[in-house]
Amino acid sequence: MNDIALIGKKIGMTREFYKTGQLIPVTVLKMEKARVIHVIDKDKRGYQAVQLGFGKIKNSKLTKAMKGYFAKKNTEAKKTLKEFRVENIDNFKEGNEFGIEIFKDIKFVDTRSKTIGKGFAGAMKRHNFGGLRATHGVSISHRSHGSTGQRQDPGKVFKGKKMAGHMGDKLRTMQNIEIIKADLENELLYLKGSIPGSKNTEVMVKKSVKNINKLTIKEKIKIAEEAKKTPEKKKK
Repeated sequence: MNDIALIGKKIGMTREFYKTGQLIPVTVLKMEKARVIHVIDKDKRGYQAVQLGFGKIKNSKLTKAMKGYFAKKNTEAKKTLKEFRVENIDNFKEGNEFGIEIFKDIKFVDTRSKTIGKGFAGAMKRHNFGGLRATHGVSISHRSHGSTGQRQDPGKVFKGKKMAGHMGDKLRTMQNIEIIKADLENELLYLKGSIPGSKNTEVMVKKSVKNINKLTIKEKIKIAEEAKKTPEKKKK
Protein backbone atom coordinates (compact mmCIF):
# COMPACT_ATOMS: atom_id res chain seq x y z
CA MET A 1 0.00 0.00 0.00
CA ASN A 2 2.94 2.31 0.63
CA ASP A 3 3.70 2.66 -3.10
CA ILE A 4 0.55 4.67 -3.67
CA ALA A 5 -0.32 8.27 -2.82
CA LEU A 6 -3.41 10.20 -1.79
CA ILE A 7 -4.57 13.60 -2.98
CA GLY A 8 -5.82 16.19 -0.50
CA LYS A 9 -6.74 19.83 -0.29
CA LYS A 10 -4.75 22.31 1.78
CA ILE A 11 -7.19 23.86 4.26
CA GLY A 12 -4.71 26.15 6.02
CA MET A 13 -2.39 26.29 9.01
CA THR A 14 -2.89 26.01 12.75
CA ARG A 15 -0.86 24.93 15.80
CA GLU A 16 -0.58 21.88 17.99
CA PHE A 17 0.30 22.06 21.69
CA TYR A 18 1.99 19.35 23.74
CA LYS A 19 1.87 18.85 27.50
CA THR A 20 5.52 19.95 27.70
CA GLY A 21 4.38 23.42 26.59
CA GLN A 22 5.85 22.91 23.12
CA LEU A 23 4.08 24.58 20.21
CA ILE A 24 4.30 23.05 16.73
CA PRO A 25 2.97 24.80 13.59
CA VAL A 26 0.96 22.41 11.42
CA THR A 27 -0.63 22.41 7.98
CA VAL A 28 -4.08 20.80 7.78
CA LEU A 29 -4.95 18.74 4.71
CA LYS A 30 -8.43 17.44 3.89
CA MET A 31 -7.70 14.10 2.22
CA GLU A 32 -9.72 12.50 -0.56
CA LYS A 33 -10.67 8.84 -0.56
CA ALA A 34 -8.98 7.00 -3.41
CA ARG A 35 -10.88 4.46 -5.49
CA VAL A 36 -9.21 1.75 -7.56
CA ILE A 37 -10.48 2.31 -11.09
CA HIS A 38 -8.22 -0.05 -13.03
CA VAL A 39 -5.58 -2.65 -12.18
CA ILE A 40 -2.84 -2.78 -14.82
CA ASP A 41 -1.33 -6.19 -15.49
CA LYS A 42 2.29 -6.80 -16.50
CA ASP A 43 1.32 -9.27 -19.23
CA LYS A 44 -0.79 -6.67 -21.05
CA ARG A 45 1.21 -3.47 -20.54
CA GLY A 46 4.69 -4.57 -19.54
CA TYR A 47 4.43 -3.08 -16.04
CA GLN A 48 2.34 -3.45 -12.90
CA ALA A 49 0.32 -0.50 -11.65
CA VAL A 50 -3.00 0.66 -10.26
CA GLN A 51 -5.06 3.53 -11.55
CA LEU A 52 -6.71 5.51 -8.77
CA GLY A 53 -9.51 8.06 -9.02
CA PHE A 54 -9.86 11.09 -6.74
CA GLY A 55 -12.51 13.77 -6.25
CA LYS A 56 -15.98 14.33 -7.66
CA ILE A 57 -16.89 15.85 -11.01
CA LYS A 58 -20.19 16.66 -12.72
CA ASN A 59 -21.17 14.36 -15.56
CA SER A 60 -21.72 17.40 -17.79
CA LYS A 61 -17.99 18.23 -17.54
CA LEU A 62 -16.87 14.83 -18.85
CA THR A 63 -16.01 14.00 -22.44
CA LYS A 64 -17.92 11.20 -24.17
CA ALA A 65 -14.86 8.97 -24.00
CA MET A 66 -14.49 9.41 -20.24
CA LYS A 67 -18.24 8.86 -19.67
CA GLY A 68 -17.91 5.57 -21.53
CA TYR A 69 -14.78 4.64 -19.56
CA PHE A 70 -16.42 5.17 -16.15
CA ALA A 71 -19.61 3.40 -17.32
CA LYS A 72 -17.52 0.41 -18.42
CA LYS A 73 -15.79 0.34 -15.04
CA ASN A 74 -19.20 0.64 -13.34
CA THR A 75 -18.03 3.46 -11.05
CA GLU A 76 -18.93 7.10 -10.45
CA ALA A 77 -16.90 9.69 -12.38
CA LYS A 78 -13.71 10.92 -10.75
CA LYS A 79 -12.05 14.32 -11.25
CA THR A 80 -8.45 13.11 -11.25
CA LEU A 81 -6.96 9.81 -12.39
CA LYS A 82 -3.43 8.83 -11.30
CA GLU A 83 -1.36 5.76 -12.00
CA PHE A 84 0.98 4.28 -9.39
CA ARG A 85 3.43 1.47 -10.01
CA VAL A 86 3.15 -1.28 -7.39
CA GLU A 87 5.09 -4.47 -6.70
CA ASN A 88 2.03 -6.55 -5.90
CA ILE A 89 -1.32 -6.01 -7.64
CA ASP A 90 -3.06 -8.77 -5.65
CA ASN A 91 -3.78 -6.27 -2.84
CA PHE A 92 -5.92 -4.14 -5.18
CA LYS A 93 -9.32 -4.88 -6.65
CA GLU A 94 -11.39 -2.57 -8.86
CA GLY A 95 -13.88 -0.58 -6.82
CA ASN A 96 -11.90 -0.77 -3.56
CA GLU A 97 -11.59 2.49 -1.60
CA PHE A 98 -9.05 3.64 0.97
CA GLY A 99 -8.27 6.85 2.83
CA ILE A 100 -5.72 8.15 5.33
CA GLU A 101 -5.65 4.82 7.17
CA ILE A 102 -2.84 3.86 4.75
CA PHE A 103 -0.60 6.29 6.67
CA LYS A 104 -1.37 4.58 10.00
CA ASP A 105 2.16 3.32 10.79
CA ILE A 106 4.01 5.92 8.71
CA LYS A 107 5.85 8.75 10.47
CA PHE A 108 7.21 10.77 7.53
CA VAL A 109 5.71 11.64 4.14
CA ASP A 110 6.61 13.51 0.95
CA THR A 111 4.23 16.12 -0.46
CA ARG A 112 3.90 17.52 -3.97
CA SER A 113 1.95 20.72 -4.65
CA LYS A 114 1.95 23.94 -6.66
CA THR A 115 3.54 27.01 -5.11
CA ILE A 116 1.64 30.28 -4.77
CA GLY A 117 1.57 32.15 -8.10
CA LYS A 118 3.21 35.59 -7.84
CA GLY A 119 2.48 36.75 -11.39
CA PHE A 120 5.06 38.80 -13.31
CA ALA A 121 7.94 39.65 -10.94
CA GLY A 122 11.08 41.74 -11.36
CA ALA A 123 14.65 40.42 -11.17
CA MET A 124 15.12 41.56 -7.56
CA LYS A 125 12.08 39.72 -6.25
CA ARG A 126 12.43 36.71 -8.54
CA HIS A 127 16.18 36.06 -8.33
CA ASN A 128 17.20 38.00 -5.22
CA PHE A 129 19.30 40.53 -7.21
CA GLY A 130 20.83 43.46 -5.35
CA GLY A 131 19.59 46.10 -7.81
CA LEU A 132 21.47 49.20 -8.96
CA ARG A 133 22.64 52.12 -6.80
CA ALA A 134 20.16 54.46 -5.18
CA THR A 135 21.89 57.63 -6.44
CA HIS A 136 25.08 58.69 -8.36
CA GLY A 137 23.92 58.70 -11.93
CA VAL A 138 21.38 55.87 -11.80
CA SER A 139 18.36 57.17 -13.67
CA ILE A 140 14.98 55.49 -12.97
CA SER A 141 16.43 51.96 -13.13
CA HIS A 142 17.17 51.25 -9.48
CA ARG A 143 15.49 47.84 -9.45
CA SER A 144 16.51 46.74 -12.95
CA HIS A 145 18.63 43.64 -13.63
CA GLY A 146 21.42 45.59 -15.29
CA SER A 147 23.25 44.22 -18.32
CA THR A 148 21.49 41.48 -20.27
CA GLY A 149 24.42 40.22 -22.34
CA GLN A 150 27.62 41.14 -24.21
CA ARG A 151 28.30 43.00 -27.46
CA GLN A 152 28.47 41.84 -31.09
CA ASP A 153 30.05 38.61 -29.95
CA PRO A 154 28.07 36.44 -28.98
CA GLY A 155 25.37 38.90 -30.09
CA LYS A 156 22.56 37.16 -28.27
CA VAL A 157 21.09 36.59 -24.80
CA PHE A 158 21.97 33.17 -23.42
CA LYS A 159 19.17 30.78 -22.55
CA GLY A 160 18.38 30.62 -18.84
CA LYS A 161 19.49 34.22 -18.23
CA LYS A 162 18.03 35.41 -14.94
CA MET A 163 15.53 38.10 -15.87
CA ALA A 164 12.11 39.38 -14.87
CA GLY A 165 9.22 37.02 -15.58
CA HIS A 166 6.53 34.72 -14.28
CA MET A 167 7.18 33.70 -10.67
CA GLY A 168 5.66 30.87 -8.63
CA ASP A 169 2.90 28.45 -9.72
CA LYS A 170 5.43 25.61 -10.03
CA LEU A 171 5.19 22.02 -8.79
CA ARG A 172 7.41 21.49 -5.77
CA THR A 173 8.13 18.39 -3.70
CA MET A 174 8.77 18.60 0.05
CA GLN A 175 10.47 15.59 1.58
CA ASN A 176 10.46 14.02 5.06
CA ILE A 177 7.51 15.92 6.52
CA GLU A 178 6.37 14.55 9.86
CA ILE A 179 2.78 13.47 10.41
CA ILE A 180 1.72 15.13 13.67
CA LYS A 181 -1.68 13.44 13.81
CA ALA A 182 -4.42 12.00 11.62
CA ASP A 183 -8.15 12.55 12.15
CA LEU A 184 -9.72 9.46 10.55
CA GLU A 185 -13.29 10.55 11.21
CA ASN A 186 -12.98 13.87 9.36
CA GLU A 187 -10.23 12.64 7.00
CA LEU A 188 -7.80 15.36 8.12
CA LEU A 189 -4.03 15.00 8.07
CA TYR A 190 -1.90 17.32 10.23
CA LEU A 191 1.63 17.78 8.86
CA LYS A 192 4.48 19.56 10.64
CA GLY A 193 5.43 23.00 9.30
CA SER A 194 4.33 24.66 6.08
CA ILE A 195 3.65 23.20 2.65
CA PRO A 196 3.91 25.10 -0.66
CA GLY A 197 0.67 26.44 -2.11
CA SER A 198 -2.25 28.68 -1.26
CA LYS A 199 -5.44 27.52 0.46
CA ASN A 200 -7.45 24.92 -1.49
CA THR A 201 -4.33 23.82 -3.36
CA GLU A 202 -4.26 20.17 -4.42
CA VAL A 203 -1.55 18.31 -2.49
CA MET A 204 -0.30 14.80 -3.24
CA VAL A 205 0.90 12.92 -0.16
CA LYS A 206 2.90 9.69 -0.27
CA LYS A 207 5.18 7.69 2.02
CA SER A 208 8.67 9.19 2.31
CA VAL A 209 11.05 7.88 -0.35
CA LYS A 210 14.06 8.20 1.94
CA ASN A 211 14.69 6.00 4.97
CA ILE A 212 14.68 8.41 7.91
CA ASN A 213 15.97 7.56 11.35
CA LYS A 214 15.21 10.90 13.00
CA LEU A 215 12.87 10.99 15.97
CA THR A 216 9.34 12.35 15.85
CA ILE A 217 8.23 15.04 18.33
CA LYS A 218 6.25 12.49 20.38
CA GLU A 219 9.31 10.23 20.62
CA LYS A 220 11.50 13.16 21.71
CA ILE A 221 9.01 14.14 24.44
CA LYS A 222 8.84 10.51 25.62
CA ILE A 223 12.65 10.31 25.90
CA ALA A 224 12.77 13.64 27.75
CA GLU A 225 10.14 12.43 30.25
CA GLU A 226 12.03 9.19 30.88
CA ALA A 227 15.25 11.11 31.36
CA LYS A 228 13.53 13.21 34.05
CA LYS A 229 12.36 10.09 35.91
CA THR A 230 15.74 8.30 36.10
CA PRO A 231 17.64 10.73 38.40
CA GLU A 232 14.77 10.50 40.92
CA LYS A 233 15.28 6.73 41.21
CA LYS A 234 19.03 7.17 41.87
CA LYS A 235 18.33 9.53 44.81
CA LYS A 236 16.28 6.86 46.55
